[in-house]
Amino acid sequence: MIRGLATGAVLLALLSFLVFVGVELLPGDPVTTRLGPTATPERVAAARHQLGLDRPVLVRYGEWVSGLVQGDLGRSATGKPVSEMLSDRVGNSVLLAGLSLALLVPLSLGLGLLAATRRAVSAGALVLASIPEFVLAVGMVLLFAITLGWFPAVSLIPAGSSPLAYPSALVLPVLSLLALGMSYAIRVIRSTASTALRSPHVEFMRLNGVPSRTVFRTAVVPAVLPVAVQVWLVTGVSLIGGGVLVEKVFGYPGIGELLVVSVQSGDLPVVQALTLILGGAMVLALLFADVAIRLLTPRLRTAS
Repeated sequence: MIRGLATGAVLLALLSFLVFVGVELLPGDPVTTRLGPTATPERVAAARHQLGLDRPVLVRYGEWVSGLVQGDLGRSATGKPVSEMLSDRVGNSVLLAGLSLALLVPLSLGLGLLAATRRAVSAGALVLASIPEFVLAVGMVLLFAITLGWFPAVSLIPAGSSPLAYPSALVLPVLSLLALGMSYAIRVIRSTASTALRSPHVEFMRLNGVPSRTVFRTAVVPAVLPVAVQVWLVTGVSLIGGGVLVEKVFGYPGIGELLVVSVQSGDLPVVQALTLILGGAMVLALLFADVAIRLLTPRLRTAS
C-alpha cells in the first residue's frame, strides 16, 4: 500500500510537469485571447508581464505547483479564477459518468459472462468498439432526436441548474457514454470468463454434472470480479474524460465541453487545470483498482 502511494505521488508529480510543459507548447496565446487580436504590442507585453508569462518556464511551473498545493488552479485568460469556472462543471461531468457507470456495472457483467458462451454478443461488443465516439453520438442524435423525436438533440440546461432537473436532456449523453464504456468492459470480462471456463477446476465441475448456473456462480464470477472491478474503476474515470466529444456534441455543460472550448480559444490555464485533474483522477483510479484486486484476490492479499 505504501509503495503504491509513493508510486502514485511520483506519477502525479511527473504528470503535473508533463501537463504544464505540454500545454505550454500548444499553439495559442492566452494574452491574445484576453485582449483580442487588435491589441497593441505594448499592451500585449504589459499583460504578459502582469501574468508572469515573460518569466522562465521552470519558474512559472514552480509557482503553478505551489498554487495547486494551496488549492489555487490559477486564472483563466478571461481573468476568472479557474476553480470558479470548474465548480459546477465538475459535478455535472461526475453526474453524467456516475449515471453511465451505474448502468454499465450490471450490464457489462451480465453481457460479458454471456459473451463467453455466445459469439453474437462478443461480435456485437467488437462492432461497438470500432465506432468512433463522435460518430456514435451523432448517430444517436439522428435516430432518437431527429427521426423518432423522443429526446432533445441538445442538452439545454440553464447555467447553475442541476442536470437532474432536466432528465430528458441526460438520456442521450448517458447512452452514448454507456455504449463507449460497455464495448471495452464486455471484451475484458468475456476474456477473463473464457479463461476461467477453460480452467481444470471448472472442467472438473462440469464432468461431475454441476449445473452451468452453479459453475458460473461459484467459479467463474469469483475469477471475473477482481478484473471487472478494476475495469469499472478505470472506466468510471475515463467516462469523465472520454465524454469530451460527447459533451460537445450534446452541448452538455461539463468539463469536457469546457476543455474543447478552452483549447479552441487558446485558454491555456484552463486546459492545464483540466488535463491535470483528468490525469490525476486516472492515476488515483489505477491505485484504487490495484487495492481492490488485492482485497478481492485471497492469494494476493496473503502475499502482501
